[in-house]
Amino acid sequence: MCGLSFNLPALIFSRILQGLCGGGLLAKGQAILFETFPPHEQGVAQAVFGVGVIAGPAIGPTLGGYLTDTMGWPWIFYINLPFGILATVMAWLFLPPNKIKDSQHSTAVDWWGIGLLAVAVGSWQIFLEEGQKESWFESRFITTLAVVGALTLGLFIWRELTTKHPAVDLRVLRHRSLAAGSIYSGILGMGLYGALFAVPIFAQSVLHFTATQTGWLLAPGALTSAIAMILLGKISTKIDARILIGCGAVGNALVMFQLAKINPQTGTDELFWPLLDRGGVTVLMFLPLSLATLGSLPKQDISAGSGFYNLTRQLGGSIGIAALTTLLAQREAFHRAVLLAHMTPYDIATNQRLNLLTGALQSRGMDAVTAHQQALTLMSQTVSIQAAVLSFADIFRVVGVAFLCSMPLLLFLGKGRGGAKAPPAH
Repeated sequence: MCGLSFNLPALIFSRILQGLCGGGLLAKGQAILFETFPPHEQGVAQAVFGVGVIAGPAIGPTLGGYLTDTMGWPWIFYINLPFGILATVMAWLFLPPNKIKDSQHSTAVDWWGIGLLAVAVGSWQIFLEEGQKESWFESRFITTLAVVGALTLGLFIWRELTTKHPAVDLRVLRHRSLAAGSIYSGILGMGLYGALFAVPIFAQSVLHFTATQTGWLLAPGALTSAIAMILLGKISTKIDARILIGCGAVGNALVMFQLAKINPQTGTDELFWPLLDRGGVTVLMFLPLSLATLGSLPKQDISAGSGFYNLTRQLGGSIGIAALTTLLAQREAFHRAVLLAHMTPYDIATNQRLNLLTGALQSRGMDAVTAHQQALTLMSQTVSIQAAVLSFADIFRVVGVAFLCSMPLLLFLGKGRGGAKAPPAH
């Protein structure tokens, strides 16, 4: 508890950087695309932009695994320096300067809004990540986080609706397509990053893959995403985006249910095709969702709308991972308790397994007492592995069901074809 409390400022500060550097850059990039390219070219522009956004989180583990195994874990941070410098130079050379100085683009910074958002998001994420370990509301620290998170979230909403130049313009939610698309974006963030979070943990904790092996496991899906993004960009403005998003949601759900069939004998071959399929079907949601959500907005609202839209995806990923981590721990404890309930001295199968293991260990030279204790340890480890596998399967099912439950939001999105206008907001 003391260690967690001591690191609280650092954790909250990391959420500030995530919101400002992550969501802010994505939002500005999308705003530039929508403001610069004509409607019939927005699909290709968004596709090229989206290649890095969607493939990056998958390529990252591959490169990160290699660097961790060969050069040490600090290099997963050092590797960002040259790319950051290159991005800065390219932005300076190729992006046009912002010459708009009207009231809609004030240089004023809403520090109160940024601060309230950072505290709210940081509090809720730490609440979700650490609540399980601290027995939830039995811990004063966790209870305090919940209260602080709720209060600062309420103050943040009030602040952004009343200030003249908000950090996050909530007024753009009057556009129905943006409101629905932002909710969908949060679900997509949970599915996109949640699955990427679960697969490496399963591979390393259950299958005992190295970091490099785990990274290569994700590489084909990343390559599929990049190729599919470019191909889809050529046709995305000619097809109703809602159809593509619906196909992507169903496809992602099917992939999650396929991953839910994992077992302790699952290997690279069994994971290859589901992860490859996931790389393709995710694109069916990612690119069309941006067009359906932002393509119908008035030009003066694109920047604010894009900022909120990307913020929800960032929050969906961050909070989704925290919630899935908690759920994973809870389900593992549940499955372990259920399995142990059947391992009693009166269970015939348990006794047979125990006697078999004891005999095998005695045949290797162990005395009877040591062999019996070692056999019990091996059976306990088997139960732990089985409980972990079942809990990971539950996680994949939850993500799959979330994709299916999100489909009614399609009714509120715009068509996204060639910048067609969505129905007026109500």
